[in-house]
Amino acid sequence: MVVSTTDPVHEAVSAVYVEHSRRVLATLIRLLGDFDVAEEALHDAFRAALEQWPRDGIPANPRAWLVSAGRFKAIDGLRRRSRFDALDDVGARADVAVIDTAAWADEESVEDDRLRLIFTCCHPALAPDAQVALTLREVCGLTTEQIAQAFLTPAPTLAQRIVRAKSKIRDARIPYQVPTPAELPGRLDAVLRVIYLVFNEGYDASSGDRLTRADLSAEAIRLGRLLAQLLPEPEVLGLLALMLLHESRRESRTSPSGELIRLDDQDRSRWDRAMIIEGARLVEQALLSRRFGSYTIQAAISAVHSEAADAAATDWNEIVGLYDALLRTDPSPVIELNRAVAVAMRDGAHVGVHLIDGIFARGDLLDYRLAHAARADLCRRIGRVEDARASYERAIGLTKQEPERRFLERQLAALRSTDLVEPGRAVRKSSAKTEKP
Repeated sequence: MVVSTTDPVHEAVSAVYVEHSRRVLATLIRLLGDFDVAEEALHDAFRAALEQWPRDGIPANPRAWLVSAGRFKAIDGLRRRSRFDALDDVGARADVAVIDTAAWADEESVEDDRLRLIFTCCHPALAPDAQVALTLREVCGLTTEQIAQAFLTPAPTLAQRIVRAKSKIRDARIPYQVPTPAELPGRLDAVLRVIYLVFNEGYDASSGDRLTRADLSAEAIRLGRLLAQLLPEPEVLGLLALMLLHESRRESRTSPSGELIRLDDQDRSRWDRAMIIEGARLVEQALLSRRFGSYTIQAAISAVHSEAADAAATDWNEIVGLYDALLRTDPSPVIELNRAVAVAMRDGAHVGVHLIDGIFARGDLLDYRLAHAARADLCRRIGRVEDARASYERAIGLTKQEPERRFLERQLAALRSTDLVEPGRAVRKSSAKTEKP
């Protein structure tokens, strides 16, 4: 909601909208039982505020006022739309909207509404892309056009995705509630995955002409902070730590012209120390719980990078050990790849190439651009020029992001003029872009 006026009350309404609209919406969804009805009620409530607050003054509790106004506007709308229905049916539908007539008196329930909304949007019955879209729309308040632009999806397609998700919630009677303790681990995984995917797309865009999308990263961190406030489980803290530690490097990851700068070459004085301190504290808190998982271990790896004054000072032995722990917790070819690069940094590029070739031999990561980019860099370092060239060309063919493509093309061109290290020499640097979370 944008109010183009300098009137203090109108400015206050705008400020309340920015701060409280998502909370008001979450409570209205619980009270009214329907996403679309609640969204309409939200906007009706703010229209009423623009009409009444200049005359009556700003209420002591604006959020409670808006919830009440929105609820009664919705009830009135239901009655007007149902005026030709059977009276019994009208009564039943009206009663649904006012089941909890003292909703605001229960502060704990009201605060839990945001948590209920997150879990509803990330319900496993919804398709993963629908979970992401619905979370950004309903929890974060992004417009359909903003979400579509961020994920390079046509707006009508994205809008249909959201409509289908809402219909699925209604038709399948998906409960608007926080999972029970027994259900929580599985359901929390889905929520964390959605937040992770949003952050990942913002931190390292999968395609397009920009390396990063700061708006998406910011929304993911905002979601992570909200979830950590409402449900401070160790893995929630671990994911928030992971995002903060990676986000701390944003300003140093690209040149003024938008070109990619590899981790080893970044100006670490530009890393955000406040984010690093907060992230390290959260990692420690999660580790001390002894109930942590893969996000916390990934965050611990990122913390080791953040502690090093420069690339040469990185404790690669500790990083390899953390990757070993990560593989036991969450085995995957991508984690194997990241471990292979860390081993190359510790033991030599030839060892890393051998490990990556073993992954390829199993048929894994053959279409993963970062795997070929990592192999290309390591082959270059041990003088295997033809292998490096073939891997760079494969990585370039798989890359849809323009800054990354240009970086790889420069690396390929440099093969003709770069002085190569002797075969078997231990590698001290790596340009493989495997610092992606």
